[in-house]
Amino acid sequence: MTRSPQGTALITGASSGIGAHYAEQLAQRGYDLILVARDRQRLDALAQRLTDATRQSVQVLPADLADPAALAEVEVERTLREDASLTLLVNNAGMGTHTPLLQSDPAQMLRMIALNVTALTQLTYAAVPAFVARGRGAIINVSSIVSLAPELLNGVYGGSKAYVTAFTQSLQRELAGTGVRAQAVLPGATATDFWARGGLPLAHLDPEIVMSPADLVAAALADFEGEVAISIPSLHDLSRWETYEASRLAMADQLSSRQLAPRYHTAH
Repeated sequence: MTRSPQGTALITGASSGIGAHYAEQLAQRGYDLILVARDRQRLDALAQRLTDATRQSVQVLPADLADPAALAEVEVERTLREDASLTLLVNNAGMGTHTPLLQSDPAQMLRMIALNVTALTQLTYAAVPAFVARGRGAIINVSSIVSLAPELLNGVYGGSKAYVTAFTQSLQRELAGTGVRAQAVLPGATATDFWARGGLPLAHLDPEIVMSPADLVAAALADFEGEVAISIPSLHDLSRWETYEASRLAMADQLSSRQLAPRYHTAH
């Protein structure tokens, strides 16, 4: 089989929403695909449609990434470690809720952490050493704007996405000079079934804040191709992010000190 010069992209959470749009737009760019999600029927239908439309190779790997036991048994990790054609991992699989923290089912919160944090970390650890050894590859981690504003939605969701953004920023530093890149994508409200699954239909949201997943992915991939490390497609005034990030970095060398800050000294 002839391999694509772009290589192969493995996309998690690929059967619908943002993941399906990554699959479509990456196939249009010439990537072969490996699609991962729980729903085999939807994966097969998407794979057939993309193969017919683009003539790219599309494989499917059904897996429930939120189940640690299942994750250890499926082929996803082995594929990431051993498939030399892989050049891109899109960690898109995730779950969330807008239900307030104290009204949420603790078991569901732990499942959210397993998917949003544990599975993403495990798959990244499977992919990155092989990418570094080949001197080529990239990770796209789909985070959320709530990683910067955790007060907006459920706190476990916001905390899990804060992990994704911080983890990606650390990867960016560690991978410098290796030929391997990491990008975090921070979507705002997006027109997917995320809202309906949480009991809040899209019709209840202000349409002015809701972006289409096609536009979101197109913008995020434009940023990826432009080597933008943190992509926030819905933020119109980018200088606000740049100021925020510059302030955060400027504070870094002042966060640890042997001496208490002067404000703690009792005035005499």
